[in-house]
Amino acid sequence: MSHRPWKLFVFSASLLLCMTLAPAAFAARSAPDHTQTGSDIIVAPNEEAGELTCFGCSVRVRGHVLGDVTTFGGSVLLEEGGQIDGDATTFAGGVRLEKGVQIKGDVTVFGGRIRRDPSSTIGGEVTNFGGGIWMILIFVLPLAVLGLFITFIVWLIRRLMRPALAAAA
Repeated sequence: MSHRPWKLFVFSASLLLCMTLAPAAFAARSAPDHTQTGSDIIVAPNEEAGELTCFGCSVRVRGHVLGDVTTFGGSVLLEEGGQIDGDATTFAGGVRLEKGVQIKGDVTVFGGRIRRDPSSTIGGEVTNFGGGIWMILIFVLPLAVLGLFITFIVWLIRRLMRPALAAAA
């Protein structure tokens, strides 16, 4: 019994699958993603970038961002000619939109401000939780609840482990 027809079938099916999926892979636009800590991310004019994430730094966009921009402890500055296809989100930072710029997704700011030129465009929703009270609610309050819970568990364990006092005779 020959296995040659079976091997030919598997090879042909694999080749057909690769030929079907290859154009989709080449057609997808891709640009490098950047994650930075402590050093600003700058997208220059005529430059494309993917997803941008910044911890303790800011993102300055003069080019084209194909994905989302997220900062923790920094700001998003969209300068003339800049465009973000996804969302812009900042925690403990602000968003500044200059003349003629565009964000196709949502803009969300926790603990900061949005400064926006009237000619700028935002395609999605704008949410601003400005002021320090939101930072307290988001970060400090859950940590306080966790601390109280741990304190209660420690108190409960100590109480259960305490030796029973002998009854006075």
